[in-house]
Amino acid sequence: MEISFEGKRALVTGASRGIGRAIVGQLAKCGAQVVAVGRSKADLEALKAETGVETLILDISDWDKTEKVLSQLDSIDLLVNNAGEGMIKPLIDLEEGDIDRIFSLNLKGLINVTRLIAKNMIRKKSGAIVNISSQASLAGLLNHTVYSASKGGVDAFTRACALELGPHNIRVNSVNPTVIMTEMGRKWWSEPSRAGTMLHKIPLGRFGEVQEVVDAVLFLLSDKAAMITGTCLPIDGGFVSS
Repeated sequence: MEISFEGKRALVTGASRGIGRAIVGQLAKCGAQVVAVGRSKADLEALKAETGVETLILDISDWDKTEKVLSQLDSIDLLVNNAGEGMIKPLIDLEEGDIDRIFSLNLKGLINVTRLIAKNMIRKKSGAIVNISSQASLAGLLNHTVYSASKGGVDAFTRACALELGPHNIRVNSVNPTVIMTEMGRKWWSEPSRAGTMLHKIPLGRFGEVQEVVDAVLFLLSDKAAMITGTCLPIDGGFVSS
């Protein structure tokens, strides 16, 4: 199934590395003009040299700076809200700063970016948005209370946003991956004592690969998914069904 984004302009947050970087690369290969947003200047410069995409150094948890920067962009047809941060910490050890940091990036920043980009989508009566959520929004994970709550908010926002933007021909979906074997994922989950319990709950018996998330995101952004909106799609090997 061929997917082309020729003539489309896409914005991807959290594009410095991992899943976001891979999404940028694949969108560019499919013909999209891509704006890659991230916090790491060095990583974005390397991405630009590799793919030729436009880059923006921006911390989306800064509400005012994000509004100033994104309001100056030309209209965007495709948005991938990938920026986010994980946290594994027991509930009783949480501090206010932990909650503020995770929510300001994972949820508040995502909402801000979406509202800014959606303005032009509404004017054009066209657009597709994919939010990167997590299986942590769909199943309880030990010591993930704040992270799970932030991603639960992403899913709720996805559904409500799909309802609000649907009449403007704008689709909004999320993908909810299990552990994905990014560079960081391989380092953390290569330890059998950590991986064992999680793998035991995955019927397919393995963690996900980056390309498996990328493929789902591109499908949901494309016209192949023209009748799909308001969906939270697990990419989890069956974790939430077990």
